[in-house]
Amino acid sequence: MTFRRLVSLAVVVLACVLCLVGIRGRAQQTAPDSGAIIRTETKLVLVDAVVTDKKGNYVHDLMAKDFKVYEDNKEQQVKSFSFEADPARTNAQPRYIVLFFDNSTMDIGDQARARQAAVSFIQANAGPNRLMAVVNFGGSVQVAQNFTGDVERLKAVVSGLKIASVNPYDTTPGFPQLNQATFDYGVRDVVLGLRSFAKNLASVPGRKTLIFFTSGFPVSQELLTEVNATIDVCNRSNVAIYPIDVRGLVAPQGELNPPQDAPVRFVTAFFQRGGNTGGGTGGGTGGGGGRGGGGGTSPVGGGGGVARPGSGTSSPSRGSTTPTVPTTPNGLNPNNVISNPNRALIPHFPPSATTNQEIMYLLANGTGGFVIVNTNDLLGGLEKIGKEQNEFYLLGYTPPDSEEGSCHTLKVKMNPSGVSVRARTGYCSAKSNDALAKSQAEKTLEARAASAQPGNVTASMEVPFFYKSANVARVNVAMEISTASLVFEKEKGKFHSVLNVLGVASKPDGSVGARFSDRVKLEFEKKSEVEAFQQTPYHYENQFDVAAGKYKLKVVFTSGGESFGNLERQLVVEPYEPKQFAMSALTFSTRYLPAGGIDSGLDAELLADRTPLITQGIRMYPAGTHTFKTSAKPALFLEIYEPFLLAQELPKDLAIALQVLVLTQATGEQKFDSGLFRIPVPEKGGNPAIPVATQIPVASLAPGAYRMIVTAMDSKGQTSKRWTDFAVE
Repeated sequence: MTFRRLVSLAVVVLACVLCLVGIRGRAQQTAPDSGAIIRTETKLVLVDAVVTDKKGNYVHDLMAKDFKVYEDNKEQQVKSFSFEADPARTNAQPRYIVLFFDNSTMDIGDQARARQAAVSFIQANAGPNRLMAVVNFGGSVQVAQNFTGDVERLKAVVSGLKIASVNPYDTTPGFPQLNQATFDYGVRDVVLGLRSFAKNLASVPGRKTLIFFTSGFPVSQELLTEVNATIDVCNRSNVAIYPIDVRGLVAPQGELNPPQDAPVRFVTAFFQRGGNTGGGTGGGTGGGGGRGGGGGTSPVGGGGGVARPGSGTSSPSRGSTTPTVPTTPNGLNPNNVISNPNRALIPHFPPSATTNQEIMYLLANGTGGFVIVNTNDLLGGLEKIGKEQNEFYLLGYTPPDSEEGSCHTLKVKMNPSGVSVRARTGYCSAKSNDALAKSQAEKTLEARAASAQPGNVTASMEVPFFYKSANVARVNVAMEISTASLVFEKEKGKFHSVLNVLGVASKPDGSVGARFSDRVKLEFEKKSEVEAFQQTPYHYENQFDVAAGKYKLKVVFTSGGESFGNLERQLVVEPYEPKQFAMSALTFSTRYLPAGGIDSGLDAELLADRTPLITQGIRMYPAGTHTFKTSAKPALFLEIYEPFLLAQELPKDLAIALQVLVLTQATGEQKFDSGLFRIPVPEKGGNPAIPVATQIPVASLAPGAYRMIVTAMDSKGQTSKRWTDFAVE
């Protein structure tokens, strides 16, 4: 199908939704008696709309009354309106275009054709008001050229030519610069690479166009969660993705683009697995702390735990069973069961798309772009994309109040006849990492954190860390909190409690290295449910990033009244460079299940911009205590950082092994030695992080205090060692 045919079927409406948190508009109202202006602060959702007629010609004479915007199928009042291509505008922003080359899926011939077309596109389109950046993905995201209008520099970078005495990361002065380093280690898969990169584009002003050169790849059920989170980040960062299938004429004849009024498809998280979700069959090899594949065998079994309500991380349900749901040939539920509203951003699947093009349509339809497929004229497709940069209307509306982290569908309709509409599928209201900012609750917790007064609520805390990049780590805060002291109040027939949490990591000089605050809402229908909830500790998790160094981490929490908890831990994050062989901190988990399981909470975690612990398709929940009963089945989780994995071509003889020793703390007597055992090495390079999990034989240990020593080594002679203490009761 030609691109002209694709465009003629759709009016391109790019609902570029900015993150609701922090995006503010000013509503003004004039008082008739005094003329004074009263300003009230409101949240604003911005929508970019490109409108064409049936012949694909852009329409320039529309008014605000010609647009209708719907959120969750309810019409919203358009409060702001402008035409960004208006020739009378004197303050038009520069247009930003990213050329994103997915080298991990393209063969050499396709790469050459794609880059040749890109060079011609740059020659005709780059300039002072059209800034471009070049990004390569081959296992990790690498910025080859920051935003610049320098045509010759862009052409040289895209074609792979060497430029003498020139820094490839130079950019046009005064314009945004992209991070030149590889991004988070959780970008082994291209979908995560896109998400990581889109997150970095949030600070670049205005609408951004990301042209995605790829050969595509199949979409598994597990990957849908990652796609949903990627679409959400693109919507928050105002990024529209335009995939180009560089393979040329590969698609079968037929309609590949869905009708523009097709309903949003809620893809259920339920899929056919069978068995107990606490263990058993897992997924394939997962990426570095970020995702899982499909079809392998779990390295750990069993599992369980009690589900916890609220906005914090929930533990998996004990004994829950995955229901069997009929699926279509591409694995999607044909009944469109709205079982997981957080996955609302996944758009309708075009039924005749080839397998490798499914991901292209998901990303394009979900972010407001369109797809170039089934054509050998790559340059022609690029020119079609380029024409849209100055052809959009900007509309704004005030959204209804909603819970943080909730997702909402979006649809734009046109009043004039003879036009069609295509829109981004929606947005999610991001949960802030500082939910208590400037509130009285935050001031109260800050005062308690600064005092020497110990808390009166029993709790335990563990703070393992995992490296994200050079000298930067992600700290996972896990707590087990006594629920007996949580204050519940009855309101409108339900029992409510709010747990406020504040964490501050202080440097030796007293300055703050990192902080977070959170508000967790707990709600129950019956008093008996509250009483059952208070029989076991509440499991709480959060994350924050910190630079290498020494910190004193204090976490204070309360649900009201005089009861509060005050925990303190020393946190030491050793310096790290990607070229060194290293190991993360060690953590235990007593709750784990397949990452795609219906109780894993993976969608909510990714939408909240948190990185779950995943290895070989198994989601691990870090324990807030290192004290276990003999009946427990704790698993050890860690990440190994292998510098040889940074290369695209891995050494053929590369092997990595672990050894786990358990000694008594009192005498140093050895109680367990796993011996050296090999761990799977990824097939592709580009990401140094390897997540690993293995069970610990607690049942064979007598009650007491123990020290675990873990040694990692590779076939190149590199070693790394860490230890942690735990107890058995």
